[in-house]
Amino acid sequence: MTQPPVPLEPARLLPSAESWLDGVPVPAQRRLDRFAVAALAFSLPGLVPVGLTLAAVALRRIRRNGSRGRPAALAALAISGCWVIAIAVAAALGLYGERQAGIGRSVAIAEVRVAQCFDADLAAETLRVVRLADCAAAHSGEAYAKVRAAMTGLSTQQKGASATQHCATAFREFVGTSYEQSALDMYYVVLEDQAVADGNVLCMVGGERLTGTMRGSQR
Repeated sequence: MTQPPVPLEPARLLPSAESWLDGVPVPAQRRLDRFAVAALAFSLPGLVPVGLTLAAVALRRIRRNGSRGRPAALAALAISGCWVIAIAVAAALGLYGERQAGIGRSVAIAEVRVAQCFDADLAAETLRVVRLADCAAAHSGEAYAKVRAAMTGLSTQQKGASATQHCATAFREFVGTSYEQSALDMYYVVLEDQAVADGNVLCMVGGERLTGTMRGSQR
């Protein structure tokens, strides 16, 4: 004998996943502090005072209101600190370089080396002492060559003509134009009469408060 079919119960729908979270508090998304972002942006290119100020303000605000951005503010502080160290090292090296070059020191004209700039009264009849200067700043003269010229047995006039000829040749090579066509002045000092290997005549270029080296200036 055949059993009658058992009626099937209707399928029950399961609640959606979202419904399981009903009533569960969801933490609010904390806002990113704009001062922390600005501090990081200003510290990267080396704007240290602005970066440090904004980072300090950001950290104070984050402690007070619990916003996000503390890592960015700390990174801004670290980057600004690196900039401060780099600037201090560069300044120290610059001062050391100036001391090594003797910038600001008064020396005898015989101690001036080629490529050194100096301040002196080049119109004086006798040039004995000059003050070494930074070529990048305004200065009155620049030593551009030491030439060999035999002076022994020559008269003062002959020595001047020989020194002028040798320095004029070096002038063209240094400035890039002949002395006759140049707006610059040329000077020389005979260091000794004997033509020594490293040169016995110091050649100098001068003008109205020169700035920068005159090498290749074609002035």
